[in-house]
Order: sequence, then C-alpha cells, then structure tokens
Amino acid sequence: QVQLVESGGGSVQAGGSLRLSCAASGSTFSSYCMAWFRQDVGKEREGVARIAPIDDTAYADFVKGRFTLSRDNAKNILYLQMNNLKPEDTAMYYCAASRWCSFDYRAFAFWGQGTQVTVSS
Repeated sequence: QVQLVESGGGSVQAGGSLRLSCAASGSTFSSYCMAWFRQDVGKEREGVARIAPIDDTAYADFVKGRFTLSRDNAKNILYLQMNNLKPEDTAMYYCAASRWCSFDYRAFAFWGQGTQVTVSS
C-alpha cells in the first residue's frame, strides 16, 4: 500500500511555472513506478510523465521540453517542474504509483487526491 499526497498546484498566467510535489508513505517508494496524470473537465485522464525505479523517465509529447520529472527516494517525494505553462495545461493533476510503468492509468493502483493547475492566457 502506498499513500500519496499532492501539493503545489495553483493559478498562473501563460508562460509561468509551477512545481508539483507528491509525498509518498506506507511502502517502499523507490520500488514503484511513479507518474503524473492529468484530467480536465469532460476529458479523459492522460499520462503526463512517469519515472521508473531506475530513474528512467518518459514524457508525453505535449509536455516535452517544458516539464521535468524527478524523484527523491530518500525523502519519498516525486516532483514535477512545469515551465512555460499553457492554458491547455489546465487540469487536475494526479500522482500515481504502480509496480509497472506505462501511461495507461488503469495500470496504476495507488492515487493521490489531485491538485488543481489553472493557467490563464
């Protein structure tokens, strides 16, 4: 079992930056694939970025070059640095953990409650 708590969301103007954090507890954080997903109202949940236990990262095309994912296994925290934010990045962002790495949200058994990101033009 893994408990996940996100923080760091907020409202910014286009071109701005935010850093999301996901604090994990309850199990061996370093052994999980960790990911960020997002979901806007009326849209399907989509994968944003993921990082394997061996620190192999992958990004969705729509965030490449703008977002950076990292993990601190000593502190059990996952970070998502988001730069050059666009209005289309507006969504609820969720942290998730899984034993298997993919961008399929159905593969992730553990989820946080989400943190809202709103980007205005």
